[in-house]
This record gives sequence, C-alpha cells and structure tokens, in this order.
Amino acid sequence: MKHQQGRQIAKRNLRFMGGGINKSPHFHSFAFLNTNWYYLPLTLLLMISLVACGAKSPITSNQNNPGSSAEDSESNLTFFDVSLEQADQVGRPLWKVQAKKAKYTKEKQIGQAENPYGELYQDGKIVYQIKADQADIEQDGERLFLRGRIFANDPKNGVLLQGNEMEWRPKEDLLIVRNQINGQHKQLQAVAQEARVKTREQIINFSGKVVANATDPKLQMRTDHLIWQIKQEKLIGDRPLQFERYKNNQITDRGRGNSAEIDLKTKVATIKQNAQVELLDPPVQILSNIMTWDMNTETVKTNSPVRVFHRAENLTVTGNQGEMKIPQKTVYLVGNVNAVGQRRQSLKSQNLTWYLDKKLLEAQGDVVYKQANPQLTFNGDTAVGNLQTENIVVSGGKSGGRVVTEIIPEESRVKRQ
Repeated sequence: MKHQQGRQIAKRNLRFMGGGINKSPHFHSFAFLNTNWYYLPLTLLLMISLVACGAKSPITSNQNNPGSSAEDSESNLTFFDVSLEQADQVGRPLWKVQAKKAKYTKEKQIGQAENPYGELYQDGKIVYQIKADQADIEQDGERLFLRGRIFANDPKNGVLLQGNEMEWRPKEDLLIVRNQINGQHKQLQAVAQEARVKTREQIINFSGKVVANATDPKLQMRTDHLIWQIKQEKLIGDRPLQFERYKNNQITDRGRGNSAEIDLKTKVATIKQNAQVELLDPPVQILSNIMTWDMNTETVKTNSPVRVFHRAENLTVTGNQGEMKIPQKTVYLVGNVNAVGQRRQSLKSQNLTWYLDKKLLEAQGDVVYKQANPQLTFNGDTAVGNLQTENIVVSGGKSGGRVVTEIIPEESRVKRQ
C-alpha cells in the first residue's frame, strides 16, 4: 500500500507494512520471551489481518500471568533481531536501526536495545552511521532519538561524534548529539556539551564549554560556541574566545577576541573586536580592533589603530597601522606613531621600525623626541636609538633640514609644575 505521510516498516520473518495514515512503528522478532505458543497462530493471524487493513498493529503476547492487563503485557515484550525503518513520502529511507535485542514500551515505542547499529539517510544516501553498546530508542515518524553511549560517524568526511544522547530530525537535515560531546577528525578534536550537525551544509555547531584542538596549525581554542565549516575547512567563533598556539608541545603564543575566524587550509586567523595576540618570546602584547595572524609566515598584521607593549622593557608603541614579523622579532608601525618609555620619554614620528632584539628604534617623518629629566625636546626628520636608555640621535635627514633642539630650563619647569 502507498503511504501518504511516510512509512515505517517492520519485519517478523515476513515484512509487514502499515497503512497510509498509520505512523506507528512496527517491529519484527524471531523469538518472544515467555510466550504462550498455544495462542501464537491466532495472534499471528490477527496481526497480519490488522496490518493488511491499515490499522495499528498491536504487539501482544499471552503472558504466564493471566491477571495482567494488555497494557502491562505490551510494555514487557522483548524482541530479538529487531529492525526499525522509516521512509519519506517517495519511499526513500530516512533511518534504519537494527538491534540484537530490544524491549518494547508503549510510551517510547521501543525501549532498551542491545548493540544497536543504524544508518541515517539524506536524499536516499547515508550521511551518518550510528552504534552503541546499549541505548534507549524512541521514534515517532518525525525523529529518531537514542539515549546511551552513542557513536555517530560521517563516512564521507571522517567525522566521529560521541555523546550520551542523539536526535535525528531528517526534515530539518539536523543531527543533534548532546551530553559530554567528543568530536574527532583528522583536522580537529573537540569537546562540548552539544553538537548540532547541519548534514546538508556540512556544518557543525559546538556549544557549551567548547575546547577544540586543531592539528595543523597546532592550536587550542576555548569558547562557548564554535562553528566548524567542514567543507570550507574553517572555524568560526562568534562569541568571546581565546586560543593558544603550540610548538613542540610548548605554548608559544596566545590570542583572544570577541570573535574570530580561523582558516585551517591557509593557516590564517582573523581576530575581531578587542583582538589581542600575546607572544612569549619576545614578551610582546599586540592589541587592535581587528588583526590577521598568518601562522605560516608567523606574521601579525592590522590596518586598524594598534598598540604594542613590551612587558620586559615597559615600552609601549602605538600607531594607525602595524605589522610584526615574529621570527625576525621586528615591528613596523605607520601613521601617528608614538613610543613611550617608563620614564615618560617619548618618540613621535610617521613611521617606526622597532628591532626588539637590538632594543633599537628607527623613526622617520616629523620626528619629535622628548624626555622628562632633563626636560628637553628634539625635532628632526629621522631618529635612531634606544628609548629606554634615552640614547637617541635625531637628524635632519637627506633634505638637509636643521635639527631643532629645545632645552627647558629648571626654573621654567618649576613654574609649570
């Protein structure tokens, strides 16, 4: 008979099929427990007759206790070699689940199942394979629900999800795995409280105390929500997150921001809103509204106002744009650059190159050097020197312009105070 709203199929030596308006699941069994075999032929005839008429197929068994009600008897049935199937309107499978042994309950349609194995389908093709040692199974024609230690494997992309609850909603192309999620893939391992898989789009949303470890580049990310675009090989954090980069199992750099996108293919991270990168060697902190971190070339770059702080030297440099080449330990800043030392000495310019290893600054364009003690000011085209030791040489540059030196007498400083 053709089904109008999908169909569910059960096998019991022969295949039985429900009517068009029957959404109730059917089961098959090669053996009943505690069955009165004297009444079994009559029971079989009743089942076949009811199914052929399109009515709900009752699963009944004459138990040894004649005083038990039909409802109690129905909830205590045990089946072996159970097969559950659900199809869409055109007969394509939505899911198939098999179990060696299962108990039937009226409320859940089927209860505990031992060693269940199943396949989830989309457009008639397998999108996930599921298995468990033991699980509670529920189905209502619209969704399949399993509770237990569930493993769900994507045979196409190699994603393996493990959790204690699984829900399949085929009409929404949505697989939900909840409760102590552990996801594994060659590019990523993640733990979370929930994973929502959009099977058609090949996107997984991890939520709740997410800790994700990427294998290449070697990163660990911590956030409350992480989007994994499997096909595009991208990780997107749309909430505050922090991450650490590793080399030889040692942390080398840290980063954080209100949001971020990490391209696992190009190994480039884009950090947005309160973006921050913190290096351990050299001990430098870089802050901006948005920055890109190329982990191939080990370069941090921003076209927004940036602040670079050297923790050991207590030296801060700001500018309109900036770039740091980590292996060379060199910082480049452009536009309204201002370097300030711990004794309030400062060097302003339009462009600045900061060699961190040499503790050397090279400034060009509208240079102004000031120091507080003794209080003096130098103006010129270029400047080179160590700001911390206040050993700065200011020159007029190739244009031949004069270097202007302003020395403020002690009396004037006292009056200003």
